[in-house]
Amino acid sequence: MPETHPITEAIALRIGLAARALPDVEPQRLVQVLLSLSNGVALSPLTMQALTVRRFKEGLDGALSDQPSEQLKEAVAYLRGEKAVTEAADDLPEPAPYAEGDLPGSIRVALASNSSESLDGHFGTCVRFLVYQVSPAEARLVDVRRAETGRTETMDKNDLRAEQVKDCDLLYVVSIGGPAAAKVVRREIHPIKRPEGGEAKAILAELQSALKSPPPWLAKAMGQPVTHAWETVDD
Repeated sequence: MPETHPITEAIALRIGLAARALPDVEPQRLVQVLLSLSNGVALSPLTMQALTVRRFKEGLDGALSDQPSEQLKEAVAYLRGEKAVTEAADDLPEPAPYAEGDLPGSIRVALASNSSESLDGHFGTCVRFLVYQVSPAEARLVDVRRAETGRTETMDKNDLRAEQVKDCDLLYVVSIGGPAAAKVVRREIHPIKRPEGGEAKAILAELQSALKSPPPWLAKAMGQPVTHAWETVDD
């Protein structure tokens, strides 16, 4: 029996939206095709990012031979997490009020997101940044920021995106390129890659546990003294 992997809510949402773009294809069929194309690897933002229109069409084995190319492109954009979706925005909770000092010992954390309250975005293509204030006792959503898509005379898109989260200590992303990561680090933000993505609450719960006894790199992000300076170098 082939190995099965659970599908996260964020991935299920992408599949559901892709199914709307392709009304002649059942969502179950889309799941089968995507699992086949992933070669047994669990469906995640990273595996979805590798999907192309050609591979998707081939995977459906002629089922979409008469499907308009624009609908195929739209479905793949949903699956890759690159298409802004108003339906997904409806799933976002409202940010809670926050005043400086409300959460003692807290840090500010941004997550690159495309859908719901999830980490499922690449730094350069995500739809929004979810911004949380996180302490060992609480993780509070304090802002939802629509990600920049343009550029100015002096700053490219990645610079503008880095500026959007410059008040954050940590930035969680599914993926980020070297030049973009350098722009983030230059603003004293620590980028953390989580290729498998995940639900924000689970990821932040892990961080909350780490805040109770932070490793040197996290202590530095929190503004705490580090005994040995060389211990702050990232792995």
